[in-house]
Amino acid sequence: MADPQGFLLLEDGTLFGGVLVGPGGPTVAEVVFTTNMSGYQEVFTDPSYQGQIVVMTAPQIGNYGVNGDDPESARPQVSGIVVRELSPTYSNWRASGGLRPWLETHGVPALVEVDTRRLTRHLRSRGVMRGVIGVGAAPGADAVAALQACPSMEGLDLASRVSTREPYVWGEASAPYRVVAFDFGIKRNILRLLAEQGCRVTVVPSDTPADRVLAMQPDGVFLSNGPGDPEAVTYAPTAIRQVADRGVPIFGICLGHQLIGLSFGGHTRKMPFGHRGGNQPVKDLATGQVLITSQNHGFAVAGGEQGVDGAPDLRVTHINLNDGTVEGLRHRTLPVFGVQYHPEAAPGPHDAVPHFAEFLQALRTRRGAITQPLDA
Repeated sequence: MADPQGFLLLEDGTLFGGVLVGPGGPTVAEVVFTTNMSGYQEVFTDPSYQGQIVVMTAPQIGNYGVNGDDPESARPQVSGIVVRELSPTYSNWRASGGLRPWLETHGVPALVEVDTRRLTRHLRSRGVMRGVIGVGAAPGADAVAALQACPSMEGLDLASRVSTREPYVWGEASAPYRVVAFDFGIKRNILRLLAEQGCRVTVVPSDTPADRVLAMQPDGVFLSNGPGDPEAVTYAPTAIRQVADRGVPIFGICLGHQLIGLSFGGHTRKMPFGHRGGNQPVKDLATGQVLITSQNHGFAVAGGEQGVDGAPDLRVTHINLNDGTVEGLRHRTLPVFGVQYHPEAAPGPHDAVPHFAEFLQALRTRRGAITQPLDA
């Protein structure tokens, strides 16, 4: 039986037609686009995409299937996807199945045969907005009502929704360093890379208080990526400041980077369409080196090359070459730093992977400082 007609209705009234694969009930979420040419399984399972319908700008998706190794979390996190062509076949030696059955198994609707070029240009010029996917040639009253009831991403704390409920451990017991990672929506490849650097990671819920973290006597603390509005994660900055004030090295990625900015007096702002994809150019202000980075965020720390607005204790280390937004920051006196982009990006690019070694060096430095014998 042929798949039914489907639609995507945006909140500004713009309608896009296609064919619906999967659930037919109205699915509402913020509609965003990513320019990734590959890595669709990583995108769909990235907790940072919680509460979003993702438009893939690459014209064909699914041609290499899916497997059990690449997911960044235990299940798909996207509310839905929009693609030009969902490949009916796949070919890859690592594949364990096709993308379509995988999406159907997890109940993720896919609107296919859509003019994604026109849709992306619309979002690029008008800004990302809420939308509803449904079955039929045009939306009915139920779809319109669902869209009107969809909450805005601003003011939405989604980190607590995707965070682990109980602590768990990742890495070898014999690893020389102990790291506590706040889970605001952590990706598995972050844990893999921390383990490769010799860290045993205890992952804790997003709202874990500082005293509980400090009681674990970590060599360092990691602040993960995650979805939603950073300013809505009101419980995090106090814990971050308390940990930082004890001299514990802190490394933040994406939402973690934004929370560092908030913890020291800065603020964040909603971007028109965000940065999502694997080709964002970032400049290291200290060296002049340009990194090609993977990114997925709709908010940014307010400021620019001159500094972080309202946070004089932070200096900007990296900027985005497309729009000048803050891509990296560092505390002037404490061992605290963060980057907006994803050095752990899978399948890539890998230009920024050395940030993990930079974090490890901070752990070594602190370990050496606290084990130095006192002068007689």
